[in-house]
Amino acid sequence: MIVELGHYALALALALALVQSVVPVWGAQARDPRLMSVASPVAGMQFLMVALSFAALTVAYLQSDFSVLNVWQNSHSDKPLIYKISGVWGNHEGSMLLWVLILSLFGALVALFGRTMPATLKANVLGVQGWISLAFLAFILFTSNPFLRIDTPPLQGQDLNPLLQDVGLAIHPPLLYLGYVGFSITFSFAAAALLEGRIDAAWARWVRPWILIAWIFLTLGIAMGSYWAYYELGWGGFWFWDPVENASFMPWLAGTALLHSALVMEKRDALKVWTVLLAILTFSLSLLGTFLVRSGVLTSVHAFATDPSRGVFILAILAFFIGGSLTLYAYRAPMLKQGGLFAPISREGSLILNNLFLTAACAAVFVGTLYPLALDVTTGAKISVGAPFFNMTFGPLMIPLLIAMPFGPFLAWKRGDLLAASQRLMAVFALAIVLALAVLWWKGAANVMAPIGIGIAAWVMIGAVAEIIWRSKLGSVPFANSVRRAAGLPRSSWGTMLGHFGMGVTVLGIVAVTAWQKELITVMAPGETQPIGAYELTFRGLTPGTGSNYREDTGHFVLSRDGKQVATMAPSKRFYTTRQMPTTEADIKTFGFSQIYVSLGEPKEGGAVVVRAYDKPLVTLIWLGSLVMVLGGLLSLSDRRLRVGAPKRAHNAAAAIPAE
Repeated sequence: MIVELGHYALALALALALVQSVVPVWGAQARDPRLMSVASPVAGMQFLMVALSFAALTVAYLQSDFSVLNVWQNSHSDKPLIYKISGVWGNHEGSMLLWVLILSLFGALVALFGRTMPATLKANVLGVQGWISLAFLAFILFTSNPFLRIDTPPLQGQDLNPLLQDVGLAIHPPLLYLGYVGFSITFSFAAAALLEGRIDAAWARWVRPWILIAWIFLTLGIAMGSYWAYYELGWGGFWFWDPVENASFMPWLAGTALLHSALVMEKRDALKVWTVLLAILTFSLSLLGTFLVRSGVLTSVHAFATDPSRGVFILAILAFFIGGSLTLYAYRAPMLKQGGLFAPISREGSLILNNLFLTAACAAVFVGTLYPLALDVTTGAKISVGAPFFNMTFGPLMIPLLIAMPFGPFLAWKRGDLLAASQRLMAVFALAIVLALAVLWWKGAANVMAPIGIGIAAWVMIGAVAEIIWRSKLGSVPFANSVRRAAGLPRSSWGTMLGHFGMGVTVLGIVAVTAWQKELITVMAPGETQPIGAYELTFRGLTPGTGSNYREDTGHFVLSRDGKQVATMAPSKRFYTTRQMPTTEADIKTFGFSQIYVSLGEPKEGGAVVVRAYDKPLVTLIWLGSLVMVLGGLLSLSDRRLRVGAPKRAHNAAAAIPAE
């Protein structure tokens, strides 16, 4: 009965989405307040119906109701509770239901927190959000129904993919979807502005918090997914340039550019056409990622290789929203008046440079990801585009962006002084050079690019802090006054500093682990010792064991340094009996910001085993930097200026065209 209730609630949500997609937009065009007022309660009710449907599917998983096809295919009565819950979205149908749940949640949040928005803008935003909900609810109900019953229920389920039975995968998809789907709101704002024919600084003020929310969650989702792949797959890498990894990275790059572009629009009423285009493209890339994961065109540990007919349905959704929005953009954009003028050397100019490099990098990843697929479709030829291509295209685009990053905050709006900014950063430059030379002296010239990379990372981090020091006049006024000035800075300024600092921390981690990682791949017999970096790894033997739904062989190792034991390590090789699938469970020990990583391969005769071990210097900085960036985003989001209406000048600006 609960399952049928969930199915019925989903059908009601489809009907509500139809109302939400038509009535408010009609009311906005007719300037009818009664029709426009329908948007908020309908958006709230749609969220409640989808939430009820999601709760019903969750109950079916918790009860191991194997009369539900989706539960039978992806669960097992012996599976731990947390993986029964995560199993709800660990499959195509359930993950799409989570997708729509988050989509309807964002619509309900706009309805709740957009009470002071202009009525027509709010109606159009929720109307466009209703279009997206309508498309994906129809997709679920007609092609991916998670509530299908089995006539003769089996006694036991087929279990969840063992690779997904991990705490990281219980957290990663919801975070990633909150980012992916969060950009649907920025898309809805862009489409609403084009429908209304009005876009100005007020619009940028309304949309920027939603960009920040989506960006924060997408950053967390990508970082969590990277760390999951690092420790769960057993290969020791943090990024593989897998097509599905790229599918989440492209919206992040475009969304980062959108965040900076919206800032220019809010402050200077400029870059209107470009900001709207970025809002469209960012969500379009999110839709593209959804298509790649669910169309069956990719074979990946991240992908749901499903019926291609579902891919055709998503491709139709993709074509409708991307094609429709770009058509509307092409029609409306020439009518939009340009905003404030500025010199090339200015804060605006630096943010445009940021946008150029980010979008070029996104284009490079886009080409490298889709070119093999396009070639396969058009000629039948099969090629693989891997890390060398991306390193040679993406890396060179990031280096000038990182070098330019500290200059932006030191430049004035409208017209800046590059010489003055350079003078303020002279001490930062000197410190970065000294650090690079120190690393070169310490590590030698075998890898000369590593000290350069460390210097660039230091340049970004120290440059971010220097901007706060300069604005607080530390050293120029009494210390107490500097503290008061620093405390009085807007939270968004501190958020910018942390965001840039976090990027530098991540770059530092990437450079260090790429340049100085030590790898050991060998067969070890019990009692054998092998060096790994500055440590010695001793293998003590294998012991068998069983878990709730798997059996395993656990390796026992002693990690020593300078003859003294510093840790014991117990990686394992598991075999999930229901799925008949092996997995590798690495063991990782952290020392400061560095890690020793050990995983097992296949067992050999005489109790020996294949061992893969790594000494990874400063590797944790990769994910710590992501957390610092997220903290910066949260600080910016908490800035009071993002919770009030548009600046007064925006109301007086002649920055709109008459609505037709």
